[in-house]
Amino acid sequence: MNLSRRTLLASAATTPLVASADTGTASADPARLRAALDYGLAKLRAVAPGTTSFPEITRFEKWTHVADGGWVGGFWPGTLWLAHLDSGDPLFRTLAEAANDRLAPRRLDPRDHDLGFLFSPSWVTAYRLTGNRVWRDGAVDAANTLTRRYNATGRFIRAWGRLGTPGNAGRVIIDTMMNLDLLAFATEQTGDRGFIDIATAHARTTQTHFVRADGSTPHVFDFDPDTGAPLGPGTVQGYSPASCWSRGQSWGVYGFTTMYRRTGLREFRDTVRRMADYALSVLTPDNVPVWDYRSPLGANDVKDSSAGAILACGLLDLAKATGQERYRRRALLILDGLVRTCLTSQSSRAEAVLARGTRNRPSEDGVEVSLPYGDYYLFEAILRVLRPAQIAKAIGL
Repeated sequence: MNLSRRTLLASAATTPLVASADTGTASADPARLRAALDYGLAKLRAVAPGTTSFPEITRFEKWTHVADGGWVGGFWPGTLWLAHLDSGDPLFRTLAEAANDRLAPRRLDPRDHDLGFLFSPSWVTAYRLTGNRVWRDGAVDAANTLTRRYNATGRFIRAWGRLGTPGNAGRVIIDTMMNLDLLAFATEQTGDRGFIDIATAHARTTQTHFVRADGSTPHVFDFDPDTGAPLGPGTVQGYSPASCWSRGQSWGVYGFTTMYRRTGLREFRDTVRRMADYALSVLTPDNVPVWDYRSPLGANDVKDSSAGAILACGLLDLAKATGQERYRRRALLILDGLVRTCLTSQSSRAEAVLARGTRNRPSEDGVEVSLPYGDYYLFEAILRVLRPAQIAKAIGL
């Protein structure tokens, strides 16, 4: 009998969930985190020298690649920079610089909003670690390019669609919160407040229209591109416009915390607390997010380990920014769940570090795979715990 993944998951909904850890008191053992990071470094040493393009997603545990970087291109050099920061191995720096160079054409291409994803983990981190102004100037170029997508009437950054085309002209997505720090970096480097003003305006628009009373968010919100009038929520990667796609919620927690640190605006602090509290209230006992917190299959649906790694980073940052230790405790529980249950260490074929990722569940595109942002944020989260001073320099904490 040929059963689809969706059918199998639906039949699994009657199976009780078994908790893997004590969610009240468990924490991430530093030795276990160190072992997970060492596993990741060994994996990179084996795979990275033969990688001359940008990993996008695994198929049968092997990376497939996107030549121009797509939206994920910054995470590969970003992971290599973090590997160099932790290990001091010059090989990782050499490979990171080469990957950075391959991204150079994208800094002037305004085709989508992903310039922060592309250039913050790669060129901004490179500048912070090396002081080489080539990386600094290229990141400022990318920030200038990103401002071209700002709709001043609606006070939002258009997510998708080439400029001058009508499709998606008023579409905003929660992911864009992660691209705002590139604008903050440009203000820091140039003194031009126009960059951070755009970032603040976009964050306020997101805060007003995305964040529900309970702290959950949709993936998408549409506006009239000519008048800026709100049209309503939608989704591409979530279960429905009324659901809560877990990776999007993680993007929001991380992004709003960053904006609070960059601006000192208490409204962003209060917003991100609500968002974080919602995510933590619906985590399953294993502390690894399901792909959508409002999936009808609940705890029995597929996981998205990348949502967990991003959320752990955001929570660690939120704990530091607010002095609320409870967020750090929960971040450590998430990290513990990831390193216990989501590493690829049981496979001799795997080229990535973190398994159990989900790229796009509604289209059944990339379920139970590895994703470059999963690996990147796992590295970042572990370094936030084990090497806080070093990671602070790299990502500007």
